Amino acid sequence: MRFARVRSGLEESSDEVTAIALNASGKILFTSGDPDRPLYYRSAIKPFQALAAARAGLQLPTEHLAITCASHTGYPVHIGLVRQILNDAGLSANDLKCARDRPDSLSADRALIERGNSHEQRILHNCSGKHAGWLAACAWIGWETETYLDNSHPIQVSIREIVNEFTGIDPQPVGVDGCGAPAARGTIRGLARAFTRLDIDEELRPIARAVSRFGSLTSDNITGVGRFAAVWGGRQKGGAEGSFVAVRHGVAIATKSNSGDSNAAVAGALHVADTLGMLTDGMRNALAPQFNPPVLGGGVTVGRLELVAS
Repeated sequence: MRFARVRSGLEESSDEVTAIALNASGKILFTSGDPDRPLYYRSAIKPFQALAAARAGLQLPTEHLAITCASHTGYPVHIGLVRQILNDAGLSANDLKCARDRPDSLSADRALIERGNSHEQRILHNCSGKHAGWLAACAWIGWETETYLDNSHPIQVSIREIVNEFTGIDPQPVGVDGCGAPAARGTIRGLARAFTRLDIDEELRPIARAVSRFGSLTSDNITGVGRFAAVWGGRQKGGAEGSFVAVRHGVAIATKSNSGDSNAAVAGALHVADTLGMLTDGMRNALAPQFNPPVLGGGVTVGRLELVAS
C-alpha cells in the first residue's frame, strides 16, 4: 500500500506500508508488499516477552501484567505500577537497566518538572514496565538480576524461545532495542502469526486479558494506537519505527511503515480491516482521523495522509 501526504491538493511525500492479515489457521486473507522482509519487532512483541516472566513462575495482577506489555507515557499511574512490581519483588528502580529517559507524554513530563523532577530516570523510560516484569521474574525464580539484559541470561534465552515458538521464525541475530534490551528479529508475517495465538491460546489468556482491559496502559504512546484500541475492541500493539499489529475474532493484521511512521502503519491496518469487512459504520466513522491522519500547518489541518494504491 502506498500512502501520500497531500497538502493543498499536492502530493508532498509518500510512504509504502507492508501489510498481512492471517486467520487462526494461518490462511492469508490479505497481503501487500513483502511480509517476509526482515525487521526488528521492537515493542510490538512485548506481550510475548512478558510470557517469559509467567513461564518463570511469576504471577502478576492484571494491571501489573498490562504495564509489563506497555509502551507507557510516564504518567503517575504508569510509574506507580512499575514501582509496585519492583517493590513486591524486593527490588527498586535502582535495579532497572533500561536507558534513562523522560516521559513520552509532554504533559506528564511538565507535571514532573513542576514538582522539581527534571532529570532523566530509568523508571521513566516507556519500557520500564517490561524491565520490571523481567526483574521480578528473576527475583522470583532466583536468577541473577544484575545481568538480566545479557543475551545468555535465562530470561533472554526464554524470550527467544517464546518468540520463535509463536512467530515461527528464529529471532536471531538479535539487535539492541532503544531501551537497551535485546531486540528480536523477524517479519510482519511472524508478528501476525503470533497475535493469532494471543487470541486463542490458553497460556496467553492472562496477557490477552490484560492487553484488552488496559489498552490505555499498553498502547497510548504510539500515535493513533490509543484511539484504535478504544474503538477496535480487540488486542493491538505498536512498535517503534512504524510496526503495528492488531487481532480481533481470530484475524490478525500486521503492518510496517517503510518510513517508520506509526500513523501510516495504523492507517494501513485500518484499510486492511475495512477491506476484510471487519469494521462497522460506527467504527469507521469513529476512526476517520486514523484512516486519513491530518497534516498540520500552523496548528490547523492543511492536508491528509491518503491511500494512493493498495
